[in-house]
Amino acid sequence: MGSRVPEVIETLVALARADLGLEGVRICDGPEVTGDTDLDWLVIGFDGDASGDFEAAQTVGGWSDLSGGREEEFQLTVAAIATSGDTDIAAARTRAYEIAERVEAWLRTSPGLGLRSLEAAVAGTRLVQDQTDRGAQVRLLLSVAGRAFT
Repeated sequence: MGSRVPEVIETLVALARADLGLEGVRICDGPEVTGDTDLDWLVIGFDGDASGDFEAAQTVGGWSDLSGGREEEFQLTVAAIATSGDTDIAAARTRAYEIAERVEAWLRTSPGLGLRSLEAAVAGTRLVQDQTDRGAQVRLLLSVAGRAFT
């Protein structure tokens, strides 16, 4: 089964790693096992919840013509995570939104991400706030939704 999701994930990871506005932010392609104590993260293809179901993306597809072309609609999870180091939830929330703004900026500038026959945008967000043993932590979950032809 052909899907453009792996290509979209790889492109978003590459954009994040090249973005100078994300200096000091840990960039991850899906979940990572690490002992690092980074406070700010951008995780492509994972919601950042180690106790969750680890779902990265969803797709719905259909045939676009009789020659076998396929249209795919996708939703990809991206998590902007900020930990304040203290109990200041507002500071963590502000930082999570700053990280997420970079993703939205790439998609506003280039909805096709430089990929052929594809368009995407941030279609929605979910905000998760918690107080942890490392301080206030905010996970801003982005739903990057789009459509592509395979």
